[in-house]
Amino acid sequence: MWIAEHTAETDLPRENVWAALADLHRGALTYEGADSFELRGPFAVGTTVAVTPVGQDTFESRIVDLVEPATYADATTFGDLTLLFRHTLVEVDGGTRVTHRLEIDGPSADEVGPELGPQISDDFGTSMQALFDAARARA
Repeated sequence: MWIAEHTAETDLPRENVWAALADLHRGALTYEGADSFELRGPFAVGTTVAVTPVGQDTFESRIVDLVEPATYADATTFGDLTLLFRHTLVEVDGGTRVTHRLEIDGPSADEVGPELGPQISDDFGTSMQALFDAARARA
């Protein structure tokens, strides 16, 4: 298994950050550099999501965990690999701590992860700041 994680804090309430994160994954919010999302059903566990990263082809992901306003996760299968993207929002004194985690798992994860993982996760910090900015603009 290969893992990357980015954690940051904001002074925004968890509900504000959650609303922006949920709207992003529903396809109702976008910002520069964000992947595009199109739900194929309700915003709920089991629903598939068409994900289009900037400049790349669309792929299908499935919502595997959703606990409002605390956790959102979706999983994508590519060959023998599963990519799990998890967002965890925790209330902290004066705001919210958000962790974005990528787990690459499967038979070839140890070989593919070190190359593919950073290509996906290198912008987690920038993406998280853009999410905070979008949440603040909507508050």
